[in-house]
Amino acid sequence: MEPPASPRRVTIVDVARHAQVSTTAVSKVLRNAYGASPEMRAKVRRAIEELGYRPLAAARGLRGQTYTIGVMLPDIRNPFFPEILDGITGCLEDTDYQVLLGPGGNGEKEEAKVTEAMIDRGMDGLILVAPVSPLSHLEHVASVVPTVVVGRHGNSPAYDSVGDDDVAGAALVVGHLAGLGHRRIAHIEHHETDPTRSVEMPNAQRADGYRRAMRDLGLDAEIDVVSTTYTQQGGYEGALELLARPRRPTAVFAGADVVAMGVLEAVAEAGLSVPGDISVAGYDNTTFAAFGAISLTSVDQAGSEIGRNAARLLLERIADRAKPSVRIRLTPTLVARRTTAAPPGV
Repeated sequence: MEPPASPRRVTIVDVARHAQVSTTAVSKVLRNAYGASPEMRAKVRRAIEELGYRPLAAARGLRGQTYTIGVMLPDIRNPFFPEILDGITGCLEDTDYQVLLGPGGNGEKEEAKVTEAMIDRGMDGLILVAPVSPLSHLEHVASVVPTVVVGRHGNSPAYDSVGDDDVAGAALVVGHLAGLGHRRIAHIEHHETDPTRSVEMPNAQRADGYRRAMRDLGLDAEIDVVSTTYTQQGGYEGALELLARPRRPTAVFAGADVVAMGVLEAVAEAGLSVPGDISVAGYDNTTFAAFGAISLTSVDQAGSEIGRNAARLLLERIADRAKPSVRIRLTPTLVARRTTAAPPGV
């Protein structure tokens, strides 16, 4: 007995016959080209839906577009990045574009591998979230394919960028804690060694904003920074180091919400309470920050809005490769919740 034949893929010829139009007409509708009447477009769209026709991405690529956008995320475990992704997909919802994700792995080699793979597959544009690659690599990528960089400071004529005013955001946290009466305010930052990234990355900007704000409030002598990683484990280890101080801080500003989760864990293990013994604030205002059991004070940098702006700029860049680069910086806000209060004895 012969095996059943594999179902044949629906072609543009099948669509044309079903809609009783020419293949040229179907092609015009698929490309959204000039010359197809509303009635013709309706007939072709109906035939496509009834037959379940799906154009080959490779074939579309040969015509100049694949209608795919690559999004590089440095760490898929960070709960802030899905908020950016929500904004991107929301902006593209009514377009023909599809988003494909690639994990950057928080390393230059990993990022280069992912971005090169996206370019090799003919993606129409890239959105790189908090890339750690050198400026030369980012500009090379942008010279090959329209690119928007998210969450990295610095300017380049080669690509557009969207981010948050991290210095201002850090100042909001320090100001909030100082206003509650705290003086011994510590900060957990992401360790950075590359001189360029020490200026351009959000973690570096937040640490700089913390130091500036402490100095502005006359708290120079209380500046206390622990360098770990922007992970829950990094927050846990940083908190252990701070709690072991002979004179421990009364408040901790974690550079990201995921870091704050590690801080809360370490404080609980030490038998201390939040905010009774120590206040904790994060950054990103991720979904879990608002959970009743956590109720984390955090800086809202409007991740979804960042994503929407990134997608919008990329569509504009795809349409006009020669337009001047655009840099968008959003203003953060502080959301105060139950993890911060006046220090003990105040």
